[in-house]
Amino acid sequence: MKKYVSIDIGGTAIKYGMIDEDGRILTKRERKTEAHRGGPSILAKASAIVEEFKNSEEISGICISTAGMVDTEKGEIFHSAPLIPEYAGTRFKAVLEERFGVPCEVENDVNCAGLAESVSGAAVGSKSTLMLTVGTGIGGCIVLDGRIYHGFSNSACEVGYMRMCGSDFQTLGAASILTKKVAERKSEPVEYWNGYRIFEEAEKGDDICIRAIDEMADILGMGIANICYVLNPETVVLGGGIMAQEDYLKEKIEAAVSRYLIPSVADRTKICFARHRNDAGMLGAFYHFRERQSGERRKAEA
Repeated sequence: MKKYVSIDIGGTAIKYGMIDEDGRILTKRERKTEAHRGGPSILAKASAIVEEFKNSEEISGICISTAGMVDTEKGEIFHSAPLIPEYAGTRFKAVLEERFGVPCEVENDVNCAGLAESVSGAAVGSKSTLMLTVGTGIGGCIVLDGRIYHGFSNSACEVGYMRMCGSDFQTLGAASILTKKVAERKSEPVEYWNGYRIFEEAEKGDDICIRAIDEMADILGMGIANICYVLNPETVVLGGGIMAQEDYLKEKIEAAVSRYLIPSVADRTKICFARHRNDAGMLGAFYHFRERQSGERRKAEA
C-alpha cells in the first residue's frame, strides 16, 4: 500500500504524519513552526520531515497544506502575511521533488480544510460548500462539486479582507479580536485571556464575556450572510479552534445569519461545524495531492 508524507504548516505549529492511499492517518507528529525565522527555515523543516520518514518508509508523494496564497500549479507561495518573513517565493514543489524524487503538491491551509470537510467531514454530499476558519484571522474556501474554486489568480474566497462596518471581516470577527476585546474591557493584560477562558467565564454568567461573544457571533452572522448572497452555498462549515465551542455558538451564529440573510436563502443554507479539527490540514493536503495527480495522469493518457 502506498504511503504519503502530509505536512500542515501553520503560524505556530507544523503538524505532519504519514497517510496511506485510502486516506487513513497512520502517524501524527508536531513541531514548532518558528515563523519568525522565515520561509527558508520552514522549507528546511519540511525537507527534514520528509527525510525523517524516508529513512524508514518508502514514500510515494509529499502533500503540503500551508498558510499563505499558493500557486497550485507551481506549488509555491506567491503572497504571505508578515507573520512569516520571506515566505513569498518559497518553492516547495520544485525543491522537494528534486531532492526526494517523488511528486509534491501544495495547497492553502483553509482550502485544504474545506476540501477535507467536503470529502470526508461535515459537508459530505454537499454540492457547494463554504468553509470559514476563525482564528487569528478569518480564512475562507469554496468547494464546488468536490473541487476547490481558486478564482482567476488563485485568490478566491479571501473573505477576511472583505470590507464591513468601516473595517474588514477578520479585524471585527476573528477569535484574536474576541480575546483583545475582553482584556481591554476588563483593563487586564491580553495574556490573561484566551478563548477557552472567555467561554468558561461566559458560562458562569460573566457579562463582559457574554457580550463580547454575542458581538463576535453577530459579526460572523453578517459576514456569512454577505458571502451567501454572492455564493449561495448549500453548506457553511465553521472551523478554527474557537469553533470547538459548538454547543455555545451554534444557536447564536444561526440566529445572527437569519438576521442578515433573507428567509428564502437562510432556510435552505445548512450551517455546521468542522469535524476534522486538527487533522483537516493533513487530510485536505492528501485529497488535493490525489486530485492533482489524477489530473496529471489523465493529461498524460489523453
